[in-house]
This record gives sequence, structure tokens and C-alpha cells, in this order.
Amino acid sequence: MLRLTDITLPLDHAEPALAQAILARLGVVAADLRSLSLAKRSYDARKRGHIVLTYSVDVDVADEAAVLKRSASQRNRVKVTPTPDTTYRFIAKPSPQQTLRPVVVGMGPCGLFAGLVLAQMGLRPIILERGKKVRERTVDTFGLWRKKVLNPESNVQYGEGGAGTFSDGKLYSQISDKRHLGRKVLDEFVKAGAPDEILYVNKPHIGTFRLVSMVEHMRASIEALGGEIRFSQRVDDLDVETDANGMRTVRGVVLASGETLRADHVVIALGHSARDSFEMLHARGVHMEAKPFSIGFRVEHPQSVIDQARFGPQAGHALLGAADYKLVHHCRNGRSVYSFCMCPGGTVVAAASEPGRVVTNGMSQYSRNERNANAAIVVGITPEDFAEFDPSGSPLAGIALQRHWESVAFKLGGETYEAPAQKVGDFIANQPSADLGAVVPSYTPGIRLGDLSSALPRYAIDAIREALPAFGKQIKGFDMADALLTGVETRTSSPVRLTRGVDGQSLNTRGLFPAGEGAGYAGGILSAGVDGIRAAEWVAEAMIAAGSAAAN
Repeated sequence: MLRLTDITLPLDHAEPALAQAILARLGVVAADLRSLSLAKRSYDARKRGHIVLTYSVDVDVADEAAVLKRSASQRNRVKVTPTPDTTYRFIAKPSPQQTLRPVVVGMGPCGLFAGLVLAQMGLRPIILERGKKVRERTVDTFGLWRKKVLNPESNVQYGEGGAGTFSDGKLYSQISDKRHLGRKVLDEFVKAGAPDEILYVNKPHIGTFRLVSMVEHMRASIEALGGEIRFSQRVDDLDVETDANGMRTVRGVVLASGETLRADHVVIALGHSARDSFEMLHARGVHMEAKPFSIGFRVEHPQSVIDQARFGPQAGHALLGAADYKLVHHCRNGRSVYSFCMCPGGTVVAAASEPGRVVTNGMSQYSRNERNANAAIVVGITPEDFAEFDPSGSPLAGIALQRHWESVAFKLGGETYEAPAQKVGDFIANQPSADLGAVVPSYTPGIRLGDLSSALPRYAIDAIREALPAFGKQIKGFDMADALLTGVETRTSSPVRLTRGVDGQSLNTRGLFPAGEGAGYAGGILSAGVDGIRAAEWVAEAMIAAGSAAAN
């Protein structure tokens, strides 16, 4: 098979045009083209009103070697190379009888894929999830959104599928992936019911409702392979053994029920909001460090404004869908402001996991056909910014910062889980908002208009106030007076990193494998799934090593 990249065609090209472009580039006749399949399809909208599609395709042609040699000797924008092998191959599988069953803590994307791959290796993992099954969890989540009732153990953050279940379902990442583990993630999603197009569109997404059924299918696959999944099972402690030389080794986990589950290999696949678990691990002496993250607000515009700004007269085209954006501005005060987790045609959602705090996030369905576009507009912060919240220098200081500003947002919203909000024009002018304009807020349980200038640190307010007009120069209408800011967004990524070595194990606790977003090694569904696969492989390698040592 050969891969052709950078084939550019008009947005409304005729169906045969792609095959004709392939034949022309390869210098072959139609009879020599045995098959073709899409590897990637994207669009280039840099020239507003003249949008083109860009394809990468895999083809099977007669006399492939001659075609490849001929193509290599020609100078052409369309590149021709052998199709990369993206097949996932398991490492040597250890014997399940060699050690205790591995345990995975957390069933977000990372824990889900760690458990799936361990099950596919025949290792019968036990997955512990503090929240509920995905459909039961959905009921509890809607309890906050519709009735202002928060369940601290079952919400947007906790439960089967993790925080990514209530999101845009984005399936792309900028991680280095030379082994094509991301393809393994996408392939498993397709097996679980995702549309085939996620394998080739440039920025694939699924949406919440489809993710729910997919997670259920993957759970069934794990169980069919001998895995065990326990819901409403919060891990409250680790059983850590320290030998005479000071070597620390995991010997199990202690559940909230008081049960100790013996295990020599534990994957810690926490979400970035598992604050009590981070506190427990810190108290247990597991090595961790504070890491940078970002804080800010959600901004909402009419989706039509973003579509027109990005696509011009071609806005609304079926292949383009709802337009997205990615923005960054470097401010005079040294801060950087950028858009994060942009949700075209989506909604702003309540994402609190602790009582008395307000947190926002964004979500879209597969159709992306809601009235508004929304994104987080956030400011990067570093551990130096956390110092005032924990002068002792604890790696948990970022959590203290998050809790402080989430509590402020709760008070500004009236202490009912409504969120504080302000129109962009008023925010820039530094005056409170008294009424809404053209943008109808999508956040439930509801918003309370007012002044957001006290909702974040002064440096963040100043930076966002400077960035919004700058963004308006990049996307016409972005700084429109009636656009709406809703606060606060504090869960962009984990505030800590559970440091690990090249073997995937904690730097100071053998048998403990930190992985995924909560551990500070992923950002989004795809990268978290990839890290879960790596964690499963590291566990298998450790089990093989343990078996060899025991045999000797």
C-alpha cells in the first residue's frame, strides 16, 4: 500500500475528482488502482471564502515498487510513501498465574484503556471506580444541572467514563505517537460504536450521548475477557511495604468500605479532580510535584458569528460543520491567554465535584447543532502563583488555589450553584452587567449577572481583559459586547504530577503506575487513552520481570 498526502481539491469537488488526482499523481491508469481508502480529510480555511479540502489516502496499485520509484524521482507537492503500519501489537504476554491480578484505580479514558489492554493480555484486571455506572451517573449529573443538587461521588468528574464523557468528545492530540497507539484508541472506539469517520477526519469528535453507549460496550468487552469492574468503590489508602533498605513497594489498596485488596501492580488512573486521592497519596509519601495549569472563564458567542468569521460565504457547508477556533495572546503583564477546549455548537456545563464550589466546562453532542459556541479563555499559571495559598511549598498548593476561586464563584453566583457571568463588553469596560444581550446563556443551573473582576486573581483579570479585543482582531465579532463570560474554569489540567520513571512506576513506590490526566501525563480523551495503553504495557513488563526473578 502507498500513502499519498497533501492532495488538495475544492470544497465542492465532484466525487470522481479524488481518484482522478491520484491517477494523475501516480501516472497510472484506472485499471491499476485496485483500491483506495481515506487516511485523513481536513480543510484549509485560511483564505476566507475559498476553502479547500486536503486529503491523505492509502492506495493499492499494480507494480507498487515501480510506482514508488517513479514518484520518488519527481518533484511534486503530493508526497508518495509506503503506508505506515498502524497495527497494534501486544508485548510478550505474562502468565496470569505469576502474580496477583493487577488493579486499576479510575475508569476514565486512561483507566478504561489500561483495563481493556490488560484484559486483552489475559491478565483479568480489577478496575475500581469511585463513581457509578455511566447511565446512573448521568442521572446524578442532571440532578445538579436541573435541580441544583450535587452528588460528590457521582457527577461530571466522577463515574464510568471520567470527565471526558461530559465533554465535546474530542479525539485528537498533539502528543508524539510514533507507535500509533492513538490509532488503537480510535479502532477500539469504532468497535464500540463510534462512527468510522473518526479514523480519517482531521479533528474527530463523538459527543456525550454516543460516548455513553460506547463506554458501556467497552465495559462489556473487559468483563467478557475476565476483567472485573467495581463501581462506588473509592480507594482511601494504599498498603505500602517498606523494606530494611527503605525500598517502598505497593502491596494493595484500602477501600472506603475498609476492605484491603491485595495487589502488587496498581495503575493510578485518577482524573484531575480527585483531590482527596491526591491528598491521600501525598500523605502516604508517594512522590509528586506541583505543575502549571490554567484558570479563566467560559466565553459564549452565537455559533453563526464564529461560522461567518471563519468560513465566510461557505458557512453552513455540510463538510465543514460548526466552526472552531484556536487563539492565543501574549499580554503586557507577561501572562499568556489562550482558548481551550473549544466546543462548537455546544453548551457550558456545571462541573463541580465538591459542595459549595462552582466550576464550568464545555460540552457538545455529536451534531454540534446548539445555538452557541463556547470555549475556555484561560491564563497560564505556575507553582509560583500558588505560594500564597500554601506557604509551606506543598505540591498540593494548586488545589488550594482552585478551591479558593471556585468558592468565590459559588458566592458570586448566589450560593445555589448558579454561576457568575458578565457580558464581554461590560467586562472590558470594567462595569457590572445588569441584563443579557443577544447571547442566551446555555449554563444550567443558571447564571447570575454581575461583575467578574473579583472572580479571579488580578493578573488573570487584566490579562483576559487585554486579550479579548486582540482576539476580536483575529475573529471578527469575538469581542462583541453581547458575548457572555461565565466563571470559573479551573480544571483545565491536573495541578499535580505523580512523577514516574521510564518504566512507568512511581519514582519512590514500586508497583505503583501513575497514568493519565490526574497524574499529569495526558490532556484529553485520546492522550489519556494512549497513556492507559502504555500503563498496561508497563504493568505487563513488570509482571514478566517478576516472573523471571521468581523462576531464578
